Amino acid sequence: MANKKMTIIASKGTLDMAYPPLILATTAAAMDVDVTIFFTFYGLEIIKKENADKLKISPLGNPAMPMPVPIPALVAALPSMQAVATAMMKSMFKKHGVATVGQLLQAAKESGVRLIACQMTMDVMGVDPADVVEGVEFGGAATWMDAAADAEINLFV
Repeated sequence: MANKKMTIIASKGTLDMAYPPLILATTAAAMDVDVTIFFTFYGLEIIKKENADKLKISPLGNPAMPMPVPIPALVAALPSMQAVATAMMKSMFKKHGVATVGQLLQAAKESGVRLIACQMTMDVMGVDPADVVEGVEFGGAATWMDAAADAEINLFV
């Protein structure tokens, strides 16, 4: 019997949005699921060279983000708050032994997760294939559709 298949579309490139596709992919791969992640739009930030562990998060637009004290939206909009929020989230992950985005990306590659960068998005956003980490293939929506048509699980993150 063939392995189950799963595809994930990763469309956002902030620190908090890089974790779900990579955690789900590596967990599924560990359970013998064939996994494909299609990185499109801002999701490309996750697979750019030297970028995985530099992703940031902003408290602005994240009303559910836990902060030690309530922060008004005007204060959350200050440029320094992005660094504070990013450091806080990274600290929480480290405290709980959660792998970094870079470690998860490496684990995904080592687990045989198929990583696809959206060629159309790369063209539109001026991303050079040389700027993408090794082990990523390039393809368009039809490439993802081909994988998704055979998958039991398809997620959009």
